[in-house]
Amino acid sequence: MISIDFTGKVALVTGGSRGVGRGIAERFLAAGADVVICGRSEPEALPKVAHNEACFVPADVRELEQVDRLFATTLERFGRLDVLIANAGGAPAVDAATVSPRFHEKIIQLNLIAPLHCAQRANAAMQQQPEGGVIVFVTSVSGMRPSPGTAAYGAAKAGLISLAQSLAVEWAPKVRVVAAAAGMVRTEQSHLHYGDEAGIAAVGATVPLGRIAEPSDVGDACLYLASPLARYVSGATLLLHGGGEKPAFLAAAKPSG
Repeated sequence: MISIDFTGKVALVTGGSRGVGRGIAERFLAAGADVVICGRSEPEALPKVAHNEACFVPADVRELEQVDRLFATTLERFGRLDVLIANAGGAPAVDAATVSPRFHEKIIQLNLIAPLHCAQRANAAMQQQPEGGVIVFVTSVSGMRPSPGTAAYGAAKAGLISLAQSLAVEWAPKVRVVAAAAGMVRTEQSHLHYGDEAGIAAVGATVPLGRIAEPSDVGDACLYLASPLARYVSGATLLLHGGGEKPAFLAAAKPSG
C-alpha cells in the first residue's frame, strides 16, 4: 500500500490563512505534519486534527525582519523544518501602462522576492538536517502564458519557475526545489473574478476537466511534490490547470466545406 505520511515532519505554509494556502495547510495536517501558517492577519480559526499541531505566526513576507522572525519561531518551536510551501502572493487587475511604478515593485516583491527570501532561510535550516528538505513554490499559469491585467504578477510567477530550476541545482542533493503552477482555483475571492455561482460554473465549463480547481487539489499536488514519491523530482514545475485552456483559434476558425 502506498501512502503519504508526514508524521513527525514540519511544514511551513506562507499565506496559509485562507484560500489556496489554507487548502494546502489542511492537506499537510491531514497527512500528519505539524504545520506553521503565516499571514498578515490571524484567521478566525486554525485547521484542527487529532494528533498534530497547526500554529499561526503573524508575518508579512515582504518584510525581511518578519521573515527572519517567522523562521526563528518555527525552528524554536519544532526544532526542524522539512517542507516550505511558498504560497503567499497575488495581485489585483490593473492597467500596466498607467499603474504606478511603486505598485509594480510591490507586486514583484510579494510574488518573487519574498519567496526567494523564504527559500533562502528554509535552505539554511534544511542543509543542517540529515534528511534535508523540500521547497515548493506555488506559481501560476500566468507565468507561462500572457497575463493581461496582471503583467507584473505574471512576470514574477515566471521568475519563480526559473528560480526553482536554478535553486534545485545550487542546493542539491540535500534540498529539492520544485514548483506547482496553478490555474483557476475556487476561493473566497472567486466571485470577484468570475461572478456568482453561474459565472463560476460557466468559467469552469471552459476547462477540459469541467471545473476550476479547489484549494485541496493544489494541496494534494504539494503533498505529492514534498513526499518521497517525488524523491527524483527537482527543478520541475507541475501544471495544475485541469487540462489547460482551449486554443482561441478553435473557436474563431471557420473551416471551408
